[in-house]
Amino acid sequence: MDWIAVKAALLAEGRVRIVGAPAKEYIASSSAGPGAGGAGSVFFSVGGRRVRLAVDPDAPLTLVHEGKGNAAIPFRGEMVRGVLEAPALHCPRQAFITLTPGCIFSCRYCAVPACSGGSRTTAEVVAMVRSVLERIDAISITSGVAGSVEEEERRTVEVVRALVRFGLPIGVSIYPTADTPRLLREAGADEVKFNLEAATPGIFAEMCPGLDWNLIWEVLVESVRLFGKNHVQSNIIVGLGESDDEIEAAVHRLCSIGVIPILRPLTPSAGCAHLRRPDAGRLMRLNEIATREIREGGLDPAEAQTMCVACAGCDLMPGRE
Repeated sequence: MDWIAVKAALLAEGRVRIVGAPAKEYIASSSAGPGAGGAGSVFFSVGGRRVRLAVDPDAPLTLVHEGKGNAAIPFRGEMVRGVLEAPALHCPRQAFITLTPGCIFSCRYCAVPACSGGSRTTAEVVAMVRSVLERIDAISITSGVAGSVEEEERRTVEVVRALVRFGLPIGVSIYPTADTPRLLREAGADEVKFNLEAATPGIFAEMCPGLDWNLIWEVLVESVRLFGKNHVQSNIIVGLGESDDEIEAAVHRLCSIGVIPILRPLTPSAGCAHLRRPDAGRLMRLNEIATREIREGGLDPAEAQTMCVACAGCDLMPGRE
């Protein structure tokens, strides 16, 4: 079985209808990232390699849960057999926690601004991590912006300081200020993820009004200086209207400064609900580009310990497949 081809096809669909034995214990809910505010998702794993699929009773793709986590997906005339991985918090083997589920910004592709609920306190986050401690290898923190970027930064730094006691690698992904990498490093974070989101400044300006594309680049450069290669990540969303050449240029630039690029297939929602999810062929082409650039940049995603690169469920991730 060509896992890359299978995973690309599954990611291109993105949704699955679950039939068979009850699978509630394997369904993860999300308040950030793809599927925020949706019906949840499952992590289907084949030989230790996983793909995350949103749960949708109307999806054309079917997952048959045979019981006790054993599952199969009919695919191109064959049955792809694997297991469902039970999430710890949001994803398998990590406590991946969103501090603030809503956001004052209105990025067009993002469903987070429509999510409701107050910010979690430091005590609540510590209790959540403690509740899954025996099932995790890492802690990852993300957040929307409740009031201001600076306020969210302060709250996140406080949470990281409180989580160091658990002795697990800590990754953080928030919208930054220029000081965020230094403050997180001093607090005890091990890895960071600041998202470029779009492959070009023009698309970024259209999709993320009020946010600063150039600031993200400056923060990424500083983050590599503080955290080192293989410990800084950045998303580029695929499907916002960019060309493959524009993706390649952005990936090359990220790798050249020591940042692991994550090519995230668009989840059509919010202001991008009318757009199409990228097809499997494009995902595979871009994965070949990313694989080459990562290798030539001297990066090794297998060294990442937290967040999306460590999970690799939502994306084709060179070095993790």
